[in-house]
Amino acid sequence: MKPVLAVHDANFIHFLENAWEEWKATGYKGEAIATVWPARRMQQRLPRFIDGKLGYYSMACETAITEGTWEAALASKDVALTGAAMLASGERVVFALCRPPGHHAAHDMFGGYCFLNNAAIATQWLRDNGMQKIAILDVDFHHGNGTQDIFYQRDDVLCCSLHGDPEEAFPHFLGYANEKGRGIGTGFNYNYPMPRGTTFAEWQISLRNALSQIQAFQPKALVVSLGVDTFENDPISFFKLRSHDYGILGEMIAGQNLPTLFVLEGGYDITEMGENVVSVLRGYEKNV
Repeated sequence: MKPVLAVHDANFIHFLENAWEEWKATGYKGEAIATVWPARRMQQRLPRFIDGKLGYYSMACETAITEGTWEAALASKDVALTGAAMLASGERVVFALCRPPGHHAAHDMFGGYCFLNNAAIATQWLRDNGMQKIAILDVDFHHGNGTQDIFYQRDDVLCCSLHGDPEEAFPHFLGYANEKGRGIGTGFNYNYPMPRGTTFAEWQISLRNALSQIQAFQPKALVVSLGVDTFENDPISFFKLRSHDYGILGEMIAGQNLPTLFVLEGGYDITEMGENVVSVLRGYEKNV
């Protein structure tokens, strides 16, 4: 758990580990879902009862906790850590097929189907094992709010996120272009919010800018939060990327000439998700 506790709050992790048993102990039926939150002008304190705990640690009610959730989250972060270890041992590129995803999981919050931030955990592991600077490129349709939250006040990890404008897309309350970092982290966070109907040609402009920031940062490795919910047929998103475009994305990432760890995030067009993920990896291989 050391890599997990390096980026997540210990009390939050204790909650995740025990939430299902606490929920069952009350006699509640079904999945554990938050129903109340510490909103504006309310006390920001942790309640004792599981209902309150769920709301305190949750950022959205679509993410339920059930039997096996904790075990699945642990397995997923282990996949990402295995990928990080392979990268550290000399592999040029590794793909970590993580489920559940992770980039919405903040220092002390879960949501967006995410419990542990796989990409952040892997990034911190790489830092703790000798890589001085790491860049994270988040190309999921939704803003990587959890990743931003974890590294927002640091200058050793550069975060770049391309995503749907939060005025219209989840997670709504983070991901705006003026969020540049805080303290020594100022200038090490870049958000690229884009409107409905964004095409690949338009999206690619933001990608080029993000890659230029990564190049200037001169990291030792690149962690890619790979979501393919930017696809034109994705049921919960509004970008217009096509399957062919993902190959170009892979080529452009490979052009950075950095050891690269792909960590799977979102994608909800189940019939074509696999094809689009493979397209990214084939594009990467093509340009190595």
